[in-house]
Amino acid sequence: MAEGESGRMDPELPVVRLCVAGMQAEAEGRADAARELFQQAWDGARDDYEACIAAHYLARHQDSAEQTLRWNQECLDRADRVGDARVQGFYPSLYINMGNAHRELGQRAAAHRYFVLAAERAADAPEGQYGDWNRFAVAEGLRETAAATAVEGDEAAAARGGVREEAEGPLRELFARWCGRGDLKALGLTLPAYLGFLGTDEDRVRLRSALHMVHAARWLPDDEQTVLEDAMGALAAR
Repeated sequence: MAEGESGRMDPELPVVRLCVAGMQAEAEGRADAARELFQQAWDGARDDYEACIAAHYLARHQDSAEQTLRWNQECLDRADRVGDARVQGFYPSLYINMGNAHRELGQRAAAHRYFVLAAERAADAPEGQYGDWNRFAVAEGLRETAAATAVEGDEAAAARGGVREEAEGPLRELFARWCGRGDLKALGLTLPAYLGFLGTDEDRVRLRSALHMVHAARWLPDDEQTVLEDAMGALAAR
Protein backbone atom coordinates (compact mmCIF):
# COMPACT_ATOMS: atom_id res chain seq x y z
CA MET A 1 0.00 0.00 0.00
CA ALA A 2 1.32 3.43 -0.88
CA GLU A 3 0.21 6.82 -2.12
CA GLY A 4 -0.66 5.47 -5.55
CA GLU A 5 -2.81 2.79 -3.99
CA SER A 6 -5.07 5.27 -2.19
CA GLY A 7 -6.89 5.93 -5.44
CA ARG A 8 -8.10 2.31 -5.41
CA MET A 9 -9.81 2.74 -2.03
CA ASP A 10 -13.27 4.20 -1.54
CA PRO A 11 -12.60 7.95 -1.43
CA GLU A 12 -15.82 8.48 0.53
CA LEU A 13 -14.60 6.55 3.56
CA PRO A 14 -13.76 8.98 6.38
CA VAL A 15 -10.56 7.05 7.09
CA VAL A 16 -9.44 7.40 3.49
CA ARG A 17 -10.24 11.12 3.46
CA LEU A 18 -8.16 11.61 6.60
CA CYS A 19 -5.25 9.64 5.13
CA VAL A 20 -5.40 11.62 1.87
CA ALA A 21 -5.29 14.82 3.93
CA GLY A 22 -2.36 13.37 5.87
CA MET A 23 -0.48 12.62 2.65
CA GLN A 24 -1.09 16.19 1.51
CA ALA A 25 0.35 17.43 4.82
CA GLU A 26 3.37 15.17 4.26
CA ALA A 27 3.91 16.63 0.80
CA GLU A 28 3.84 20.11 2.31
CA GLY A 29 6.41 19.19 4.95
CA ARG A 30 3.92 19.31 7.86
CA ALA A 31 4.92 16.05 9.53
CA ASP A 32 3.20 16.74 12.86
CA ALA A 33 -0.08 17.57 11.13
CA ALA A 34 0.22 14.43 8.99
CA ARG A 35 0.75 12.22 12.03
CA GLU A 36 -2.25 13.78 13.78
CA LEU A 37 -4.46 13.12 10.76
CA PHE A 38 -3.29 9.50 10.55
CA GLN A 39 -3.90 9.11 14.29
CA GLN A 40 -7.43 10.44 13.79
CA ALA A 41 -7.90 7.86 11.04
CA TRP A 42 -6.77 5.09 13.40
CA ASP A 43 -8.98 6.34 16.23
CA GLY A 44 -11.97 6.50 13.91
CA ALA A 45 -11.48 3.15 12.17
CA ARG A 46 -14.68 1.13 12.30
CA ASP A 47 -13.39 -2.26 11.20
CA ASP A 48 -10.22 -4.19 10.36
CA TYR A 49 -10.11 -2.88 6.80
CA GLU A 50 -10.12 0.75 7.89
CA ALA A 51 -7.67 -0.01 10.72
CA CYS A 52 -5.33 -1.65 8.18
CA ILE A 53 -5.29 1.53 6.09
CA ALA A 54 -4.71 3.81 9.08
CA ALA A 55 -1.99 1.60 10.59
CA HIS A 56 -0.07 1.66 7.31
CA TYR A 57 0.23 5.43 7.39
CA LEU A 58 0.85 5.63 11.13
CA ALA A 59 3.82 3.31 10.67
CA ARG A 60 5.51 6.01 8.59
CA HIS A 61 5.48 8.49 11.47
CA GLN A 62 7.01 6.58 14.36
CA ASP A 63 10.01 7.70 16.39
CA SER A 64 11.76 4.33 16.58
CA ALA A 65 12.39 1.31 14.39
CA GLU A 66 10.66 -0.86 16.99
CA GLN A 67 7.47 1.19 16.80
CA THR A 68 7.64 1.24 13.01
CA LEU A 69 7.76 -2.57 13.05
CA ARG A 70 4.92 -2.69 15.57
CA TRP A 71 2.60 -0.61 13.38
CA ASN A 72 3.55 -2.46 10.21
CA GLN A 73 2.76 -5.71 12.02
CA GLU A 74 -0.57 -4.24 13.10
CA CYS A 75 -1.30 -3.32 9.49
CA LEU A 76 -0.47 -6.83 8.28
CA ASP A 77 -2.50 -8.47 11.06
CA ARG A 78 -5.53 -6.38 10.18
CA ALA A 79 -5.20 -7.24 6.49
CA ASP A 80 -5.07 -10.93 7.41
CA ARG A 81 -8.29 -10.52 9.38
CA VAL A 82 -10.02 -8.88 6.43
CA GLY A 83 -8.92 -11.70 4.15
CA ASP A 84 -10.84 -10.70 1.03
CA ALA A 85 -10.29 -9.00 -2.33
CA ARG A 86 -10.19 -5.53 -0.79
CA VAL A 87 -6.73 -6.16 0.64
CA GLN A 88 -5.30 -8.52 -1.99
CA GLY A 89 -3.38 -5.75 -3.74
CA PHE A 90 -1.98 -4.50 -0.43
CA TYR A 91 0.11 -7.56 0.38
CA PRO A 92 3.21 -6.92 -1.75
CA SER A 93 3.85 -3.57 -0.09
CA LEU A 94 2.77 -4.83 3.36
CA TYR A 95 5.45 -7.50 3.16
CA ILE A 96 7.96 -4.97 1.79
CA ASN A 97 7.26 -2.73 4.78
CA MET A 98 7.76 -5.63 7.17
CA GLY A 99 11.01 -6.53 5.44
CA ASN A 100 12.26 -2.96 5.61
CA ALA A 101 11.32 -2.68 9.28
CA HIS A 102 13.20 -5.86 10.18
CA ARG A 103 16.16 -4.75 8.06
CA GLU A 104 16.25 -1.41 9.91
CA LEU A 105 16.52 -3.38 13.16
CA GLY A 106 19.39 -5.46 11.77
CA GLN A 107 17.22 -8.58 11.55
CA ARG A 108 18.24 -9.47 8.02
CA ALA A 109 17.14 -13.11 7.97
CA ALA A 110 13.63 -12.12 9.11
CA ALA A 111 13.69 -9.28 6.58
CA HIS A 112 14.60 -11.67 3.79
CA ARG A 113 11.69 -13.96 4.62
CA TYR A 114 9.29 -11.06 4.18
CA PHE A 115 10.90 -10.01 0.92
CA VAL A 116 10.45 -13.58 -0.33
CA LEU A 117 6.76 -13.39 0.65
CA ALA A 118 6.51 -10.07 -1.17
CA ALA A 119 8.06 -11.63 -4.28
CA GLU A 120 5.49 -14.42 -4.16
CA ARG A 121 2.68 -11.86 -4.09
CA ALA A 122 4.20 -9.37 -6.55
CA ALA A 123 1.58 -10.18 -9.19
CA ASP A 124 -1.16 -9.00 -6.81
CA ALA A 125 0.03 -5.40 -7.00
CA PRO A 126 -1.81 -3.23 -9.54
CA GLU A 127 -0.04 -2.84 -12.86
CA GLY A 128 1.73 0.37 -13.77
CA GLN A 129 4.14 2.53 -11.82
CA TYR A 130 2.87 1.31 -8.44
CA GLY A 131 3.44 -2.33 -9.45
CA ASP A 132 6.87 -1.46 -10.84
CA TRP A 133 7.80 0.30 -7.59
CA ASN A 134 6.85 -2.83 -5.66
CA ARG A 135 8.95 -5.11 -7.87
CA PHE A 136 11.97 -2.82 -7.62
CA ALA A 137 11.65 -2.59 -3.83
CA VAL A 138 11.30 -6.36 -3.47
CA ALA A 139 14.27 -7.06 -5.74
CA GLU A 140 16.43 -4.59 -3.82
CA GLY A 141 15.42 -6.14 -0.50
CA LEU A 142 16.14 -9.66 -1.74
CA ARG A 143 19.59 -8.68 -3.00
CA GLU A 144 20.55 -6.90 0.22
CA THR A 145 19.36 -9.60 2.63
CA ALA A 146 20.18 -12.83 0.77
CA ALA A 147 23.58 -13.17 2.46
CA ALA A 148 21.92 -13.55 5.88
CA THR A 149 19.94 -16.57 4.78
CA ALA A 150 22.97 -18.09 3.08
CA VAL A 151 24.86 -17.92 6.37
CA GLU A 152 21.98 -19.71 8.07
CA GLY A 153 22.06 -22.43 5.42
CA ASP A 154 18.69 -21.58 3.88
CA GLU A 155 19.77 -22.15 0.30
CA ALA A 156 16.25 -22.08 -1.13
CA ALA A 157 15.59 -18.60 0.24
CA ALA A 158 19.08 -17.36 -0.53
CA ALA A 159 18.53 -18.32 -4.16
CA ARG A 160 15.94 -15.52 -4.30
CA GLY A 161 18.73 -13.04 -3.70
CA GLY A 162 18.86 -11.68 -7.22
CA VAL A 163 20.83 -12.22 -10.41
CA ARG A 164 23.46 -14.97 -10.39
CA GLU A 165 26.81 -13.74 -9.10
CA GLU A 166 28.48 -14.66 -12.39
CA ALA A 167 26.10 -12.30 -14.21
CA GLU A 168 25.92 -9.59 -11.57
CA GLY A 169 29.49 -8.38 -12.04
CA PRO A 170 29.37 -8.06 -15.84
CA LEU A 171 25.98 -6.36 -15.69
CA ARG A 172 27.07 -3.79 -13.13
CA GLU A 173 30.16 -3.08 -15.23
CA LEU A 174 27.98 -2.49 -18.28
CA PHE A 175 25.51 -0.30 -16.38
CA ALA A 176 28.38 1.83 -15.08
CA ARG A 177 29.74 2.31 -18.60
CA TRP A 178 26.35 3.11 -20.08
CA CYS A 179 25.60 5.59 -17.31
CA GLY A 180 29.00 7.19 -17.83
CA ARG A 181 28.38 7.96 -21.47
CA GLY A 182 24.61 8.39 -21.23
CA ASP A 183 23.61 5.37 -23.33
CA LEU A 184 19.92 5.75 -22.52
CA LYS A 185 18.79 3.18 -25.09
CA ALA A 186 20.78 0.35 -23.49
CA LEU A 187 19.80 1.42 -19.97
CA GLY A 188 16.13 1.83 -20.88
CA LEU A 189 15.94 -1.64 -22.40
CA THR A 190 17.72 -3.51 -19.62
CA LEU A 191 17.36 -1.70 -16.28
CA PRO A 192 13.64 -2.40 -15.73
CA ALA A 193 14.21 -6.14 -16.15
CA TYR A 194 17.27 -6.03 -13.88
CA LEU A 195 15.78 -3.84 -11.17
CA GLY A 196 12.61 -5.94 -11.08
CA PHE A 197 14.40 -9.31 -11.06
CA LEU A 198 12.79 -11.56 -8.43
CA GLY A 199 14.60 -14.79 -9.25
CA THR A 200 11.86 -16.59 -11.16
CA ASP A 201 12.27 -18.33 -14.52
CA GLU A 202 10.02 -15.66 -16.03
CA ASP A 203 12.26 -12.92 -14.68
CA ARG A 204 15.34 -14.70 -16.02
CA VAL A 205 13.81 -14.94 -19.50
CA ARG A 206 12.77 -11.27 -19.36
CA LEU A 207 16.28 -10.13 -18.46
CA ARG A 208 17.98 -12.36 -21.02
CA SER A 209 15.58 -11.09 -23.70
CA ALA A 210 16.36 -7.48 -22.83
CA LEU A 211 20.09 -8.14 -22.97
CA HIS A 212 19.70 -10.01 -26.25
CA MET A 213 17.93 -7.02 -27.84
CA VAL A 214 20.86 -4.78 -27.00
CA HIS A 215 23.36 -7.40 -28.15
CA ALA A 216 21.54 -8.00 -31.45
CA ALA A 217 21.41 -4.28 -32.24
CA ARG A 218 25.23 -4.26 -32.19
CA TRP A 219 25.65 -0.59 -31.39
CA LEU A 220 27.98 -1.34 -28.46
CA PRO A 221 31.77 -1.40 -28.70
CA ASP A 222 33.24 -4.87 -29.25
CA ASP A 223 34.50 -5.23 -25.69
CA GLU A 224 31.05 -4.46 -24.30
CA GLN A 225 29.49 -6.96 -26.68
CA THR A 226 31.79 -9.56 -25.15
CA VAL A 227 30.87 -8.59 -21.58
CA LEU A 228 27.21 -8.74 -22.56
CA GLU A 229 27.69 -12.23 -23.97
CA ASP A 230 29.28 -13.32 -20.69
CA ALA A 231 26.31 -12.01 -18.71
CA MET A 232 23.82 -13.72 -21.02
CA GLY A 233 25.71 -17.00 -20.73
CA ALA A 234 25.74 -16.77 -16.93
CA LEU A 235 21.99 -16.17 -16.88
CA ALA A 236 21.43 -19.19 -19.12
CA ALA A 237 23.36 -21.49 -16.75
CA ARG A 238 21.33 -23.28 -14.06
